Amino acid sequence: MAASAHLPVPYPEAAVIEEDSLSEQSFALALELPDRPLVLGGCCCSHIGAVEALAARHDRIALVWLDAHGDLNTTESSPSGNEWGMPLRMLLDSGAVGVQDVALVGARNLDPPEEEFIATSGLGLGPDAVEAALRDTAGVYVAIDFDAFDPSEVAAWMPEPDGLRLSEVEALLAAVRERRAILGAGLSGLIDDETNLRPISRLTDGLGL
Repeated sequence: MAASAHLPVPYPEAAVIEEDSLSEQSFALALELPDRPLVLGGCCCSHIGAVEALAARHDRIALVWLDAHGDLNTTESSPSGNEWGMPLRMLLDSGAVGVQDVALVGARNLDPPEEEFIATSGLGLGPDAVEAALRDTAGVYVAIDFDAFDPSEVAAWMPEPDGLRLSEVEALLAAVRERRAILGAGLSGLIDDETNLRPISRLTDGLGL
């Protein structure tokens, strides 16, 4: 997935961050974060440093997380032990964002511990949860994992059937922009395939970047 960060997206002011550990990666990203970042990463762990830095700058931010998976496991609950299944839970447990300020959109392949966490925490699911997540926040970070989309729409690293359509996500992003400033965004889980350039362009246009 790291190769996807080198896709020829026309943004001249860019930096490539590649560290030996997740904590080092998140710290380096937070340190280098511009005022309004666009993160193009491998797995969703690439969003952690950006969200943490933006939350520190703006105090209370919303997080709209588009993903086929929950990314809500912990080291204890994860069936695989892979960190890429934990980033949203890491952000919630660290206090970078509050559960009331998060909307998980497009999730359709959840582990039982993730379903239990959603039920007990009250985490908002689906497009209908976005408005509540934006309420009383300084702005929003939008994290988009390409597996949130239907495989017919994009080339994702972990494709899942019955996903979102690009057109409905574009409409969702337009609605978000009407309500709150988009402070930053990240695209992850895509593969190094030129067919992804058009979807990336449509999404960044939708984000106003």
